[in-house]
Amino acid sequence: MKGRRRRGWLQATRRRGLPGGARPAEMYGVCGCCGALRPRYKRLVDNIFPEDPEDGLVKTNMEKLTFYALSAPEKLDRIGAYLSERLIRDVGRHRYGYVCIAMEALDQLLMACHCQSINLFVESFLKMVAKLLESEKPNLQILGTNSFVKFANIEEDTPSYHRSYDFFVSRFSEMCHSSHDDTEIKTKIRMSGIKGLQGVVRKTVNDELQANIWDPQHMDKIVPSLLFNLQHIEEAESRSPSPLQAPEKEKENPAELAERCLRELLGRAAFGNIKNAIKPVLIHLDNHSLWEPKVFAIRCFKIIMYSIQQLLSHLDANSRSAATVRAGIVEVLSEAAVIAATGSVGPTVLEMFNTLLRQLRLSIDYALTGSYDGAISLGTKIIKEHEERMFQEAVIKTIGSFASTLPTYQRSEVILFIMSKVPLPSLHHPMETGKTGENRNRLTQIMLLKSLLQVSTGFQCNNMMSALPSNFLDRLLSTALMEDAEIRLFVLEILISFIDRHGNRHKFSTISTLSDISVLKLKVDKCSRQDTVFMKKHSQQLYRHIYLSCKEESNIQKHYEALYGLLALISIELANEEVVVDLIRLVLAVQDVAQVNEENLPVYNRCALYALGAAYLNLISQLTTVPAFCQHIHEVIETRKKEAPYMLPEAVFVEKPRLSQNLDGVVIEFLFRQSKISEVLGGSGYNSDRLCLPYVPQLTDEDRLSKRKSIGETISLQVEVESRNSPEKEERVPAEEITYETLKKAIVDSGAVEEQERERRRQVVEKFQKAPFEEIAAHCGARASLLQSKLNQIFEITIRPPPSPSGTITAAYGQPQNHSIPVYEMKFPDLCVY
Repeated sequence: MKGRRRRGWLQATRRRGLPGGARPAEMYGVCGCCGALRPRYKRLVDNIFPEDPEDGLVKTNMEKLTFYALSAPEKLDRIGAYLSERLIRDVGRHRYGYVCIAMEALDQLLMACHCQSINLFVESFLKMVAKLLESEKPNLQILGTNSFVKFANIEEDTPSYHRSYDFFVSRFSEMCHSSHDDTEIKTKIRMSGIKGLQGVVRKTVNDELQANIWDPQHMDKIVPSLLFNLQHIEEAESRSPSPLQAPEKEKENPAELAERCLRELLGRAAFGNIKNAIKPVLIHLDNHSLWEPKVFAIRCFKIIMYSIQQLLSHLDANSRSAATVRAGIVEVLSEAAVIAATGSVGPTVLEMFNTLLRQLRLSIDYALTGSYDGAISLGTKIIKEHEERMFQEAVIKTIGSFASTLPTYQRSEVILFIMSKVPLPSLHHPMETGKTGENRNRLTQIMLLKSLLQVSTGFQCNNMMSALPSNFLDRLLSTALMEDAEIRLFVLEILISFIDRHGNRHKFSTISTLSDISVLKLKVDKCSRQDTVFMKKHSQQLYRHIYLSCKEESNIQKHYEALYGLLALISIELANEEVVVDLIRLVLAVQDVAQVNEENLPVYNRCALYALGAAYLNLISQLTTVPAFCQHIHEVIETRKKEAPYMLPEAVFVEKPRLSQNLDGVVIEFLFRQSKISEVLGGSGYNSDRLCLPYVPQLTDEDRLSKRKSIGETISLQVEVESRNSPEKEERVPAEEITYETLKKAIVDSGAVEEQERERRRQVVEKFQKAPFEEIAAHCGARASLLQSKLNQIFEITIRPPPSPSGTITAAYGQPQNHSIPVYEMKFPDLCVY
């Protein structure tokens, strides 16, 4: 009888997967030797393990265990604890087959059970996962990671208050840096580490009760681990697998998995958390010197392009780093901005451009002083000027990249912002000079105008009043009158960029007298009402600056090409009949400048002005399609071709221009005649009276700046006024004696004065009857503003505190000192009271 009981017990033990001959009390620590006395959940757990681990999980018994767990959820924590106990023991005894079965059972229970008691079961589950991750066996690490990833994808119904993932962040980060000798195993471990970090982020990022994954202590481990694998993409690509293995290799690429994980991490970051995620990226790039090659840095910030503000702050923090490092940061900014969608840039637009412009000014200072501290001393790092130039070009390129992603209204704000930073010459701000003789203001002007040109390139605005507002146009045109030829050229190119709205600019890159301009395939639209209003307000200002730019002695071929392009684009984009007439008058006035030569221009400049006039009048005559006008222009051009080719662009604007040594005896047949043009255009409906009037530029503040009285003259005037009003002056000027001769002389002089006054009035009336309205308005406005500027200049110097009624007293050291009195105690004349 005892023998049969013994055999039955052995058979039941084998069915439960226990080694033969082992008693339950010896294996599981239960009291007694009868299996029926053990708890039911333990018996169900034992039954899922087969006798041979290679047979895998016993599915029927697993279904029974799952049903039991769902029916009695209060036992779920005990099931988890018991499974954990078995797994830990099997790991210690190297029974890895049973370990896999236990983890599979845990995964199925997690997927099936979502009751309120799941938290205690999860604690046992995480304890088992941690045990696997601590193992030195790669297969166990991968097994634990896969189970954790499955757990991370489960949405729990109940919150957890005490769960911690610090160990998993540290362990998964360590796995990302695996250096196993076997390349294939190393790749699998690294990919498991990346998947584990991805699981931690998914599990904690949306749960406010969990530990904050965005804390620096976690981000400083997660982000560098992802970047480490992302950085080794070149190594992965350098190993070229066979075509049959290519799909498998692509799936096992840690770099691609790290990139997806990093994108998901940053995509889940809120605005307040993005800083903690970006800072480790910047530190990683700094520590590994990855700014100078900049390939990897660009790849990173293409992933995190919505976090440009952090990169701008990092640029400020590295303002004293080497120029190559700063250039790398700026070029990364540029590449990130190119792929940014319109309006998706994080920080405010002006803050972004202000940072770039500040770096541009600092670079100019570094290039001039030769050091980051402003003075060269022992231990100071010497700056290479060409590296700073490279950095400045990178900043300008980045400004253009940013501006290209902005909508029109934001780009207009950026344009005004940059223009407000351009330093303009004044008496109160003398120009500073650097060690190379180039002044800081000039370099700043050039760099900011380059930036403005980058922003204006491709700028499309239907309303010129919005594209070129008055405050912007005034500052821009004031720089067009500077002596520096490079600055003037930038201003002309900026104006061309704004006016060209149909892509006609490149068609006027070379100056020529085409017999048929239809080959240019110009895009011409009718002038809109807004453009007409703009030209009525600003046309005289534009004409004046074009006229004065033509008279500059330092002009070269590029200047004349820019002037020709500007004239042509105004004729195409902004022209009506009135504008066409004024442009013809302007070009004829430029021809007079070359003929009269009051400015003593060189021969090349005079020939260039003749050629510029010929090219433009040839263009405008074909645009107006007036046959008689076209015939006159064609005749003059043909005459020049035969007898004076040096007055045509084909002979002047070439590498070796053919010039004439004597331009003083130019015959009238070589010139475009204003009388003839006004006659032929007047017959076609144009304003012939206006065409007959020669163009005269209006007087503005720029002209008065050079004619302003010196400070010394104003001070002497002040001293004279004070000396006349001084109470200490006792000597009086004797009164002039009135005689018969004096009276006679006064009567004769008064008659001559009246005659001069009548002539002056007649000229004024005639001018108001015949002169264009714009010239009259400009003349009146110039006189009023001239008077106001004189008064302001005098007031700035002569205004002083009112004198004391008791006169002056002697202060220390015998110097007179004025005492001021309150306004309410001052006595005013009766005429001032009303």
